[in-house]
Amino acid sequence: MKISTKGTYGLIAIVDLALHSNGDCIPLYSIAERQNISTSYLEQVFAVLRKAGFVKSIKGPQGGYIIADKLNQITVGNILKALEGDLSIVTNSNKEPDNRNTIEECISETVWKEINTSINEIVSGITLQDLVDEYRQMHIDDANMYYI
Repeated sequence: MKISTKGTYGLIAIVDLALHSNGDCIPLYSIAERQNISTSYLEQVFAVLRKAGFVKSIKGPQGGYIIADKLNQITVGNILKALEGDLSIVTNSNKEPDNRNTIEECISETVWKEINTSINEIVSGITLQDLVDEYRQMHIDDANMYYI
């Protein structure tokens, strides 16, 4: 499994939106400017995020995007699955059970299935709120750092 730029930028952009919105609409160009991502690319990403129900769009001069749900209800796994599809590193074999190599079956059950399960557990256990809190904590620590 490799996360594409769509998944990477989508996660960055939705965290930026969560950090800066405070209930207000945020135009995509603001996120694009802060994160150095093309506005037209973000439009494509946010179309998927909107369709998946993670963000809402508001039209008009004061329009933009807002988070559609509570931050602790949206997981990184949900976001990545919407943007990337299946997060499995190896998909199940299409071979009939009788025609599968027993070594292949052993590896599939012992290695690939365990890795896929672990990946899904990790990304499903991290919420947008967790990322916002971690970002803010990192910046509090940076602000308190004194250099001599």
